[in-house]
Amino acid sequence: MNQLAIPLERHCLDNGLKIVLSQDSTVPIVAVNIWYGVGSRNELPGHTGFAHLFEHMMFQGSKHVPKNKHFELIERAGGTLNATTWFDRTNYFETVPSRDLELALWLESDRMGWMLPAMDQEKLDNQRDVVKNEKRQRYDNQPYGDWDQRLQALIYPKDHPYHHPVIGSVEDLDAAT
Repeated sequence: MNQLAIPLERHCLDNGLKIVLSQDSTVPIVAVNIWYGVGSRNELPGHTGFAHLFEHMMFQGSKHVPKNKHFELIERAGGTLNATTWFDRTNYFETVPSRDLELALWLESDRMGWMLPAMDQEKLDNQRDVVKNEKRQRYDNQPYGDWDQRLQALIYPKDHPYHHPVIGSVEDLDAAT
């Protein structure tokens, strides 16, 4: 059986940040993917959906980058970006032309260190509504849209961190302040 051979370099910085690099010079693009080892499994009862809500908040600006500017800068460079939340992780990713690697890394670094000064209740209220609408569109208003959530609840006991859906409950999201 042939195995896919992807050359990887692994590094760990003094602050604990783990870096995995893989170079492919056949195309002039670079992908940056930041993984945080936190997801819905870290949520306490009454706080479900907070990891996903926080994912949304990470795009609401920082001390140095105004709201929506992160998207604008990456897209203006010809790149794409998004984020996802799951049980064990939340990740943020950009794909940009190679010449814009520094931009993508700077934007990620900036929101790691300077997001908190830009947060306010208005942004939280707005993103809470966005997440609730996402829940309605993806799960509540789709035929069989909640099948995976129902299966999760059957497979995992109530006290298991995978028992509740990643997107959380509307009641818990409404309680976020």
